[in-house]
Amino acid sequence: YARQDRKVVPRTAISAKLVSNLITNAGANRVLTLDLHAGQIQGFFDIPVDNLFSTPIFARDIKKNINTKNLICVSPDVGGVERARSLGRRVNSSIAIVDKRRPEPGKSEVMNVVGHVKGKTCIIVDDIIDSGGTIVNAAKALKDKGAEDVYAYITHAVLSGNAVDKIKKSQVKKLIITDSIDNSKKLKKSSKIQVVSISSMMAEAIKRISNSTSVSSLFK
Repeated sequence: YARQDRKVVPRTAISAKLVSNLITNAGANRVLTLDLHAGQIQGFFDIPVDNLFSTPIFARDIKKNINTKNLICVSPDVGGVERARSLGRRVNSSIAIVDKRRPEPGKSEVMNVVGHVKGKTCIIVDDIIDSGGTIVNAAKALKDKGAEDVYAYITHAVLSGNAVDKIKKSQVKKLIITDSIDNSKKLKKSSKIQVVSISSMMAEAIKRISNSTSVSSLFK
């Protein structure tokens, strides 16, 4: 429902608003979210909302496991530029953008790559990987433009259908996901996919909310 934040065609529901009402009516008095697909969803709630970001966790993993000397952070679409910019600030890199279009739901086509990626280690960062098409196509476009290696850091790994097989056959060197969704069975199918845990960050956020201290300072 997080991706259903607006009317795509007339006479359809904005499902994210409906779900926010259901959560509130069920008795919730505060909501904690992680990397909302659309930040404006926070405004759908009539109760306080704290939206956490996986960027600090991704940045730590990158600094630990990848040479940051020749790095560039990549947004797989125009809408995710701020996410790539945020990660870029933390790992001291510039950003690039993959310009894509969706001819129909669930399918994407790369139109162009904006930015200099030749000889670079590219870090694709996004909030959701579902069918895998966006990441696979973006990785191919980056390699075609001369990128050295392509890694993908994604918060919510839905991995529907044959997404894991797509990643295995793709030019993505590693796909790093969080444990916001249980993918323990799917992880056995590919050594390319690794998990970083967001549990400590969520626990710290809950602690700060309970103690009425700052949550936003987690991301400074």
